[in-house]
Amino acid sequence: MARKRSGSAKGMRGGKAGLALSLGSSVLSVVRASKQVRRARGTHDKLNTVDAVAGMLPLITSAALVLRQLRGRKRDNPETA
Repeated sequence: MARKRSGSAKGMRGGKAGLALSLGSSVLSVVRASKQVRRARGTHDKLNTVDAVAGMLPLITSAALVLRQLRGRKRDNPETA
């Protein structure tokens, strides 16, 4: 069952500021995950390294999707971007 969101939250997520905030959050998550990968590689534990890399993939995908939305907004409406 899907949860209903308030109108302001829906507008913030779809707005330029909301997308920029989401992108910033995704970037910070990727940075933190990359540190985890470096630590795992430092211990020469292949399983931990693979786990850390696999954990980064959805974060990178999320950041790419948000970036694509921001670029699409800029292309659709260049005078307000």
